[in-house]
Amino acid sequence: MRNNRPLIRRTFRQERFDILIKKQRNGNATFNDLTELDDIVNRDPEIRESILEEMHEHEHPTEGPKQEEIVIVETTKPPGLLQQLKLFINRLFMVEANGLKAVLLG
Repeated sequence: MRNNRPLIRRTFRQERFDILIKKQRNGNATFNDLTELDDIVNRDPEIRESILEEMHEHEHPTEGPKQEEIVIVETTKPPGLLQQLKLFINRLFMVEANGLKAVLLG
């Protein structure tokens, strides 16, 4: 029986590239394997183009329109001396006013 699948023509470099990439992803690649992989990528323009396309797709996914989240961070500068003094006086009067309410209601 013959399969109806089309034949895929692959060069030795393409086969070796696939083997070395699998080793690298599994974490089993040696320094010599990585050096050979680098050499293949640098010398074979088809492989180099495919890698550059994958990197571009990875960095810029083409999945429909994405909505970006915009986060606005309000920076508050520390209050100056005059502002701190006003806040202190306001708190002081609030405490006294609350104390008077407690005395009048109690």
